[in-house]
Amino acid sequence: MTPLLVSHLLAALIALPLGGYQLFRPTKGDPRHVLLGHLWVALMVWVAISSFWLRDLNHGEFSLLHILSVVTLVSVALGVLAARRGNIPAHKGSMRGSWLGLCGAFVGAVAVPDRTIPTFVVTRPVDAVIASVLLVATTVLLIRIGDLLTRRAPLDVGEPRAARSGARGH
Repeated sequence: MTPLLVSHLLAALIALPLGGYQLFRPTKGDPRHVLLGHLWVALMVWVAISSFWLRDLNHGEFSLLHILSVVTLVSVALGVLAARRGNIPAHKGSMRGSWLGLCGAFVGAVAVPDRTIPTFVVTRPVDAVIASVLLVATTVLLIRIGDLLTRRAPLDVGEPRAARSGARGH
């Protein structure tokens, strides 16, 4: 396993649950959604770009999975652009599609017996369990950090409204 492959796998395996969290959490558009969304986009871009140097499936040539990488790059970029323009339905569609593509790629990665993930699980099951626990813990930690970074300080209820908002009396 090369450092490029490891970083590709880690990014994909963190983006998978993080994207699901983003899609299924009830609150959208808040600072946590935006922060974790930026992280998810960065992970997805790395997964897609790094895949162009991973060509062992097709004897050094590009494979059909590389088409998914191009589609992912376009879809994620369109999703970010749509969000910036306030086109939330287009943003949702692009991001859902990108996440579903990642889910499909994951199924493909674990369904073929001689690929890296199934080989790792079969030949080193204890390490695979440890890696799985670490990946889940990393994802939970990233979500928690996102929560802490975007949490606003509670308002002091006893303070007059003008003082809380920073307004000055004239």
